[in-house]
Amino acid sequence: MTIPPAFGLYVGEVTHRRVRPFHHRLRYRVYMLLLDLDAAEARLSGLKWLRPGRWGLMRWNAVDYGRKGDPRPLRAQIEDQLSGAGVSLDGGPIRLLTMPRILGYGFNPLSVYFCYRPDGGLAALVYEVSNTFGERHSYLIARPDGDQRQTAPKRFFVSPFMDMGMTYDFIVRPPGQDISVTVNVRRGDAPILTANFAGRHRPLDDASLARAFWSHPMLTWKVIAAIHWEAIKLMFKGARYRVRGAPPVDPVTHGTVL
Repeated sequence: MTIPPAFGLYVGEVTHRRVRPFHHRLRYRVYMLLLDLDAAEARLSGLKWLRPGRWGLMRWNAVDYGRKGDPRPLRAQIEDQLSGAGVSLDGGPIRLLTMPRILGYGFNPLSVYFCYRPDGGLAALVYEVSNTFGERHSYLIARPDGDQRQTAPKRFFVSPFMDMGMTYDFIVRPPGQDISVTVNVRRGDAPILTANFAGRHRPLDDASLARAFWSHPMLTWKVIAAIHWEAIKLMFKGARYRVRGAPPVDPVTHGTVL
């Protein structure tokens, strides 16, 4: 097997399509980073436009991920999650797909960890979900294979206009020249919403980062503004507000491959 790229910049768009209890669509352009957790800080330290740390034009910081307050390195946290699902990488790489901080601000509704065996086989996927209330939760799928559908019960409150008691189905094209992450939300067999990111690989260098920054101004600020603007439109369509409950005690929900 061939080990996929360790670093990259994926430029594309996010789309949402809701079909129940009413129809609603949104689409916006984004770019996401692909970072190897073992070498991220060293690689970013050699760039001008994207650096490690919290502050600056474009930044990435490992403490923005994983379990809040956990002092361990991010790789150790992900390996601990994997061990709970009986998965060992034997030193294989972990790649993170995520958005950077822009002018100090970062918000990632979904970041994805691609966890590989040393031979390049995909051993597990970890979907780290953040909500606008400052909480995080992960969905872990062990031993995914190709474009097979992966499924997990919804355990974490995300949108105040979406019930709990639903199921997530994930379909992913791992990093290569293209990448895509699709999340289908359903209640039983009834589809509710489909969210998708699709992007095209570019090298993670200063020239590509500069083009992405100026062609997608204020990226993370735009994403959080879009979330609240779409919430207003949903209310006008009659969406009912749900009260947020306590987050799950277990920070990880295990899913399966269908």
